[in-house]
Amino acid sequence: MSGEGASRAEGSTRLAVADGIARITFDRPAARNAMTWRMYEELAEACAAIAADPSVRVCVLRGAGGKAFVAGTDITQFDAFASGEDGIAYEKKVERFIAGIEQLSVPTLAVVEGVAAGGGMAIANACDLRVAAAGARFGVPIAATLGNCLSAGNIARLSANLGEAWVKRMLLLAEMPTAEQIAPTGYLAAVVPQEELNAKVRVMCAALKSHAPLTMGATKAALARLRTDLTPRDEDLVRAVYGSADFKAGVKAFTQKRKPEWEGR
Repeated sequence: MSGEGASRAEGSTRLAVADGIARITFDRPAARNAMTWRMYEELAEACAAIAADPSVRVCVLRGAGGKAFVAGTDITQFDAFASGEDGIAYEKKVERFIAGIEQLSVPTLAVVEGVAAGGGMAIANACDLRVAAAGARFGVPIAATLGNCLSAGNIARLSANLGEAWVKRMLLLAEMPTAEQIAPTGYLAAVVPQEELNAKVRVMCAALKSHAPLTMGATKAALARLRTDLTPRDEDLVRAVYGSADFKAGVKAFTQKRKPEWEGR
């Protein structure tokens, strides 16, 4: 594959800033914007650039192509995992990228079309607000696919925003509820028809730009501090799952497009 072709295959996370609005775009539509390490690193760079730019008042995160927000982490990146220690390193790495979004002082808005799954769900969940096109789906169906697990930190984030009952449905039953199903929880700021999505985003950005940035920043910081006691140590859990035969079998089955057979070891 040529350098240009390889670059397209890896995808990119693009940042554009105009009129006080930073726009982060996950650009890998052929793979439903599944995140590669390059895309994650570019996300971190984008967050750092936004944090250093006093002109930014709002940050909008969106997937390219209109068919998906982010469908998760590219599964091929798990092929080289040899033990549970790889899982620990992976979760710590992802934690850094998610924290980069959370630590932005400006309000963040995820615009979800199609699907926000796995890592995509984590990214959308790290944002302050979420607006979805009708029919968009959300979830982390790893119990039925890869057989890995989420860090306690990411489970705490999901529970804080969605409630424990929905988190259990997503993680234990591997459900992918629609935007309409989870809207009553308050998880979504709005659910609108696809053709009205851009207009709704403009209205929300205009409102956020008009509000006191220090008030919003302090609110975000206070809420973040209130969550610190909800992240217990979890290395033993992550190590056991990522080091299991089931995780290896799940990755293999996924890449071979067949249903995995779980053995619980």
